[in-house]
Amino acid sequence: MRHVAPLGADAPPGDFAEGRVLRHLHRLAVDIPGRQEGSPGLEAAAQYINGELEGLAARAGPEYRIEVEETLVSGSFSMMFLRHRVTLGYRNHKNIVMRISSNVSEDGDPSLLVNGHFDSPLGSPGAADCGSCVASMLELSRLIIDSGWVPPRPVIFLFNGAEELFLLGSHGFIKAHAWNSSIGAFINIEASGSGGTDLVCQSGPGSWPSRVYAQSAKYPMANSVAQDMFGIIPGDTDYRIFAEDITNIPGLDIIFVLGGYFYHTSYDTLENLFPGSIQARGENLFHLVKAFTNSMSLKDNETSNKAAKDGIEDSRAVFFDYLTWFMVFYSRDVSLILHSLPITIFFLAPLFLKFPNITLMAWSISLLDLIRGMLLHAFGVILAIFIPAGAAALRLLFTKNAMNWFAHPYLAFLMFVPASLVGLLLPRSIWGLSEQTHFWGSFGLYSVITMAYTLAGLSGGFLTFFISMSMLLGRFISSIIKRQWNQQSPKLLVVYVVPMIPCLLYCIYYGGFLIQFLIEKMGMMGSLPKPYGFFVPDIIVGAAVGLVVGWCFGPLAPIATRWLSQTSILQGLLQITVVALAISSQLFPYSTGAPKRVVLQHTYVTDANEVVDSNYGFSVVDANSLEFLFNNAPEAAKWLKDNSELSFEEKYRSDRSSWVALYPVPFLFSGSLKFQAQTDEIRKHYHNFPQLHVQKTWSNNGQRRVHLNLSLGSLSEIWTAVLNVTGPLSNWSFADNMLPAPQTVSGGPPSYICRLSGKSNVDWSFWLEANSSESLRIDVAVLDQYLVDSTKKLKSLFPSWEDLTAFTTFFSTYYL
Repeated sequence: MRHVAPLGADAPPGDFAEGRVLRHLHRLAVDIPGRQEGSPGLEAAAQYINGELEGLAARAGPEYRIEVEETLVSGSFSMMFLRHRVTLGYRNHKNIVMRISSNVSEDGDPSLLVNGHFDSPLGSPGAADCGSCVASMLELSRLIIDSGWVPPRPVIFLFNGAEELFLLGSHGFIKAHAWNSSIGAFINIEASGSGGTDLVCQSGPGSWPSRVYAQSAKYPMANSVAQDMFGIIPGDTDYRIFAEDITNIPGLDIIFVLGGYFYHTSYDTLENLFPGSIQARGENLFHLVKAFTNSMSLKDNETSNKAAKDGIEDSRAVFFDYLTWFMVFYSRDVSLILHSLPITIFFLAPLFLKFPNITLMAWSISLLDLIRGMLLHAFGVILAIFIPAGAAALRLLFTKNAMNWFAHPYLAFLMFVPASLVGLLLPRSIWGLSEQTHFWGSFGLYSVITMAYTLAGLSGGFLTFFISMSMLLGRFISSIIKRQWNQQSPKLLVVYVVPMIPCLLYCIYYGGFLIQFLIEKMGMMGSLPKPYGFFVPDIIVGAAVGLVVGWCFGPLAPIATRWLSQTSILQGLLQITVVALAISSQLFPYSTGAPKRVVLQHTYVTDANEVVDSNYGFSVVDANSLEFLFNNAPEAAKWLKDNSELSFEEKYRSDRSSWVALYPVPFLFSGSLKFQAQTDEIRKHYHNFPQLHVQKTWSNNGQRRVHLNLSLGSLSEIWTAVLNVTGPLSNWSFADNMLPAPQTVSGGPPSYICRLSGKSNVDWSFWLEANSSESLRIDVAVLDQYLVDSTKKLKSLFPSWEDLTAFTTFFSTYYL
């Protein structure tokens, strides 16, 4: 976003200014130490936001109708997250809502919702995620009032206080708030990085939200492929609540997607935000708010839901930005026509190639030849993917560290691009292939991929459509003028390439973005069991680079291979690969700009308000294991050894059930370790620990209903409390008395898991039903953010290149 000039805090009041946003953000992410659920900072942030909104309302002109509400939301529901079922119960989470409308508007007028959350994840200042969102919303609401623009339809700003706890703030608003029935569209703003591309990752139901974006965004950053891929990355946003799970309101999910190194870490600070990103986001948002509130498609909630359920306008459009300069947008119906053109041309090509000797036999022979070319080019693309993936795996056989490219993204390109080129060039150099057969074969491959995407209802076919049609244009122009030159002249390559430059630029832009995004996310994709899990990230990145080379260089291969498939060139590319692999093995995978994520859980096992055991649990969420961590953090290893024997033996392993307080995130963990810790230090701060009490039991015809009371003791910084119930459970009082499908934790018996969050000074009351006399087992895990001094000391001993999220868990077990 370097081409976007951020405006300072002294910018004219009629402009959106990044400087004013940063002023809000300094208050939210620097002056306030943390905005996690259970911390005093969350309430301080709510008071600051409410005060700013009340100030805007007080000075708004008479042409505006400004309403500000502070609401507490409670509820319970079940959802799937990370492919696991979790039930959520919540109470008294704070939302702050502002509605800006004209003085003649009515409560039932269709409105636009702009949503962002002000809570932050564990251990993070949350400057980008999502302090940048709410600070931008504050500036946007000010801009609406100070610019003198009166929205023709109401604009609702939802500052929700419980997104990090599985989308609770948005769920509470859409289920209970009086204004929810008027919402006809929404814009959800999020951050999974520190800036860069503010990408439209999801759009729908229907295509009109993306059409509005395409027509109005000043700095368009959108790609319909993102929606196809969204479920692959661990995480979710409030878009799911508004557009999918609870209601079917049309909307956009707009997310900062680069700078993912700092996402959910202590390095998500003001200093690490990308300059210009907030400015571009703000200017886009102002244009979008104007466009949505002026759109004739904006209907109330009931009408929007009915349209979605009836299948009206339910097909997704194809859209993408070109280098953030402009948007390309076309409907699903148009894509069916456009994306059918390449495959049609491919089947007609033999007729043109054999003209005027057109016979069925000649067409069939020619088509078979082109299909042979297609298969060989497909084989080349496959080799371009597998050779760098194989090189990545081979490197790990001779080095101790995985992911050496993590802090040095250029290494991924240096190691894997030459190897990918070898794969692309090999088929023609081995089997021989005429230029004509190679061209039409590669054209056919991209045509088939385009059609497959389209028939599958996915949006990614636009890229291979762009490639295939650009190839056709280059071929057409070069065929016109090649008679003037020798067929072997390199000038032919130039003539072929020049018409393809717009396509190649986009492929490089899109491919480079994809690789950078993937590299950043590899730091949080989870650790898989050894020995194979050690290889997975390197293989994925190697294969992804190969795929990108396939679509960036593949269109050039039919012409360029004539000069590049020489043995000396292939050997040179392999030598570059070997040198790059050797260099990469000497570089450290992490830095303060690309930290390693580590989780430290100090667990106290309690029984009847007594501590019976205490241990430190460690886990990582990438391929480099805890053994790597402690080998490179000798002070922490030495400190732990003074308290217990530091060992990586099986008896020190901890299973996922000990991490149930973070459920379902621990399914990203493997190879966790635990070490003994002191048991008495916690008594200096907390005198009463969480306990579960039976209030009464009811029995009838083999059915038992047990009424329970969960006291959270004197804990004061609770993030969440988790119940893990195993045994003959037949019903419970959560989620509208609906029992979800059971889950399995660490190979144990089927269990039912409920996460509870909200004010901790009041006990939780609930009931469980069992359909037999067999005992119910209830594990209670309460996650508290307070750390005893010894845990703080241990945390401080780790080097700066790792980001350690530490918390305390109180664990107890009951049989009923």
